[in-house]
Amino acid sequence: MLNISKIKSGKNIVVEGEPYKVLYDEHSKMGRAGAVLRTKLKNLATGAVLEKTFQGADKVNEADVEKTYAQYLYQDGDEQFSLPKKVIGDLANYLVEGVEVTIINFNGSPINIELPAKVTLTVTDAPPGIKGDTASSGDKLVTVETGAKITTPLFINEGDKIIVNTDKGEYVSRA
Repeated sequence: MLNISKIKSGKNIVVEGEPYKVLYDEHSKMGRAGAVLRTKLKNLATGAVLEKTFQGADKVNEADVEKTYAQYLYQDGDEQFSLPKKVIGDLANYLVEGVEVTIINFNGSPINIELPAKVTLTVTDAPPGIKGDTASSGDKLVTVETGAKITTPLFINEGDKIIVNTDKGEYVSRA
């Protein structure tokens, strides 16, 4: 059990049976009132962010979270394990065969994944860039092999490989 003085940024804790990572913590004590801890927590299973205040006597369990590594093979079929698409959410836009993922396990079961910071994707559809078309900041919307739409510079064409930031969903460079 962790008391409020042991809850720090980066710790994994269990709140109402769900695993959370502490993103932010702020201790405060005002006069005769007891100490409080204001936190911002990220649900490791769903990615939802929650603000929670702990009182001086509150205690929480440390989450039994383990990370393992795997290679993404394919979306359907007989996988070694599977996660619902709603859990993975927008990360599915960057999952291509062969990408290395980090599996987040809670109590021995996979609950979510983390992708590398950048992935390489192939452009499958790109409207032609019109020379001199810089009134709209010189960007265009292309479709990549996963079906995601990414804003890229005008010089990107169909068949090009591009590097995409998986946190922001933004074009980084050509591969």
